[in-house]
Amino acid sequence: MSISSSLNNALSGLTAASRAADIVSSNIANAQTEGYGRRRLDTSSRVLGGSGSGVFIDGTTRIVDQVVINDRRVADAGLAASTTMGDFLKRIETVIGAPGDPGSLSDRLAGLDASLIEAASRPDSEPRLQNVLRSAQGLTDHLNTISNEIQNQRMQADQSIDQQVRFLNDSLQKIQKLNSQILAQNAGGREVSGLMDQRQVAIDRIAEIVPLKEVPRARGQVALITTGGAILLDGRASTIGFTSVGIITPDMTLDAGSLSGLTINDTPITSNENGILSGGSLAASFSIRDSAAITAQENLDAVARDIVERFQDPAVDATLGPLDAGLFTDYNSFFDPFNEEGLAGRITINERVDPTRGGKIWRLRDGIGAAVAGNVGNGSLLQTLSTTLTENRVPVSGSFIGAARSVVGLAGDFLSMIASDRQGFDASRAFSTAKVDALKAQELQGGVDTDYEMQQLLLVEQSYSANARVIKTLETLMDTLLRI
Repeated sequence: MSISSSLNNALSGLTAASRAADIVSSNIANAQTEGYGRRRLDTSSRVLGGSGSGVFIDGTTRIVDQVVINDRRVADAGLAASTTMGDFLKRIETVIGAPGDPGSLSDRLAGLDASLIEAASRPDSEPRLQNVLRSAQGLTDHLNTISNEIQNQRMQADQSIDQQVRFLNDSLQKIQKLNSQILAQNAGGREVSGLMDQRQVAIDRIAEIVPLKEVPRARGQVALITTGGAILLDGRASTIGFTSVGIITPDMTLDAGSLSGLTINDTPITSNENGILSGGSLAASFSIRDSAAITAQENLDAVARDIVERFQDPAVDATLGPLDAGLFTDYNSFFDPFNEEGLAGRITINERVDPTRGGKIWRLRDGIGAAVAGNVGNGSLLQTLSTTLTENRVPVSGSFIGAARSVVGLAGDFLSMIASDRQGFDASRAFSTAKVDALKAQELQGGVDTDYEMQQLLLVEQSYSANARVIKTLETLMDTLLRI
């Protein structure tokens, strides 16, 4: 081997060692960087004229376990969905209030019953009648609050869908551009690992919204396909369509056409839990807006209906006609069973018993329809109202089991249904969290191992020193030859 070829070999070795040191340093520096894939320098022997001519740098390889990443992304979507649903149900459960908590639904019902019993024992006491009125108003106000919160949660879900769809579209456009840049860089023989890191982070972000799989395409590009089979990106990014509304009322539904669904490239798709975009936070938001919140409203309306119908029955209050409103009203009107939707948000106290609206408090004792005050010592109606509140009746609407319940029992069933669903999603969230943590740990095992990288750095240092010694030896030989 000639001196010149030996020098070339040593110089190529120094170049490869320098490049390897840069890669090892980058791996160590980015060990905790989100989306970073470990780099590896690929080299091969360079042969010229049948003889070795140093080291050829083939490029760098970005090392990731795509199978684990895909599984982790699906788990991320499941965790996001469980969290979204669990937070919604927890909020409704909190507004309803737990039994025994001051101001809860059951506490207000118990307070109304207690005030009726107290007033029945002293029907001549105006303060006790006032207490009945305050208790009844507290109950209607609380039902109004729960109903308003349910509709508020639907509006928040609708706004969240709009934000997620915008983010999804923007991210798909960004990933499409990254694909194009990676393709161009590959065609020019330039490094693309950094662009791939950015793309992985962008895909991770949208994986929480919609569960998806990353499918490799030619020259470093990728396609994105949801677990339901929708193509989000394959060459060109799909466009997800959605139109938000400003306000949502109980009568507004997707089926009625008053709320927007989803489209992909202007083609309508199913947006519920069985749709092709189901499984992530986007589908969970649709489930809240179009299913869970609607069911909660229906059951709350059933509780409100049970209360209203108990007290507008002429058999309970003989002063009422067949179409007269009782103590609890539908916006101060007789309740029409065909207009139950949203009743909990409209339920009010009859103005005929409310002095602040021109009514007379004594009508609580003498009857809603009474024209004049009766015997102040007659507490029979108040006793009857208390009995009516606590007697067991079978609810005629809602998704209850159909067993006879008092109003307190029915309200308890309503809370139990919300709490049971919330506990189910909490359990799902705990499972999904454990799964995500396990997959992240598995993903990190294939990532940057700083101990391994430090070992590689020692080998690089030895290689660099060896090639430097060869050059030093060749320098000595050249000096010797020149002195001869």
